[in-house]
Amino acid sequence: MKAIAVQPGAGIPAVVDRPVPEPAPGEALVRVCRVGVDGTDYEVIEGSHGGVPDGDDRLILGHEAVGVVEDANGTDLEEGQCVVPTVRRPPAGVETNDYFEAGEPDMAPDGEYVERGIVGAHGFMAEYVTSPADCLVPISAELAPWGFLVEPISITEKAIEHARATRSAFDWRPESALVLGTGSLGLLTAAMFAETLDYERVYCLGRNDRPHPTIDIVERLGATYIDSRETPVSEIAGAYEPMDIVYEATGYAKHAFESIDALAPNGVAALLGVPSDWSFEVDGGRLHRELVLHNKALVGSVNSNRRHFERAIETLSGLPDWVLESIVTGVYGLEAVDLAFPAATARVPAAGHASTVGEDDDTTIKTAVEFASI
Repeated sequence: MKAIAVQPGAGIPAVVDRPVPEPAPGEALVRVCRVGVDGTDYEVIEGSHGGVPDGDDRLILGHEAVGVVEDANGTDLEEGQCVVPTVRRPPAGVETNDYFEAGEPDMAPDGEYVERGIVGAHGFMAEYVTSPADCLVPISAELAPWGFLVEPISITEKAIEHARATRSAFDWRPESALVLGTGSLGLLTAAMFAETLDYERVYCLGRNDRPHPTIDIVERLGATYIDSRETPVSEIAGAYEPMDIVYEATGYAKHAFESIDALAPNGVAALLGVPSDWSFEVDGGRLHRELVLHNKALVGSVNSNRRHFERAIETLSGLPDWVLESIVTGVYGLEAVDLAFPAATARVPAAGHASTVGEDDDTTIKTAVEFASI
């Protein structure tokens, strides 16, 4: 079978030949249809994040996938059923641990998991993959063409769940939301706030010049676009309004601290970006006071579990077609796989500079690789 693999830090993704995997007991064989490409893939390609499985020198990419059950192999799944795979698995040689037993692999610390297509386990960018049946989430055939968006949406489902949990001690009624970042995850999240979560006022921060398709999407959603070059995050509360929730999807380390100033009293910021090391000065005392005196909170969030995937499928069904069609700017077969990785030769920005993936290209927002029709 064909697969797309990379030597992290050593080049661009390449199409390779691999044997079709055999499902073990409790696993199903899945014929992969589409796999999304996101910023994490670029970090893996560059070598700044993730790692290959033990004993291998290449990693098969891909953690945002949708496929069809080819061989149910005695599981409760049905052959021909469309499914979306979750990402985390127990480490090699370990059947399970407390986090997986509790259905919360997303809360496992480093060393207690591997992630398909990211660290320690091959991903889904292959014609066929195997997976435990309980890690395959059914999706309708109607939604399946967009099924590779379920994983990123699930990331936001978890982040919002955890943000709400920090406010659960009182009657929190958020009305305003600020999304930091206009990559595909930021735009999907802005669409969720505007279309399925019914926030009254949604803002999205980027650094693109008009005209630009990402700005068009933000404004068609009825949201307000903020240019970070004109209004830094720390000044947004004064220039627009204090925000009940801030969703950070840039990986720009200063934004974590600037978000405190952007928050309204009782507000919460969910941090999703993973920055590289960078030392800089902040007024720690003032920010500490802001958190304490105004009941503000910061919460970090990474990965998601099956519950979030199931909610993400419901959310996907509620997003307008035009949003999905605008965000997904290209689906490419193996003969044009290079077009699915337009920034593959880019390097992770130097410390102090936000990621440019999804923002410097005038046309590319989100791409996917298609292995088979749905």
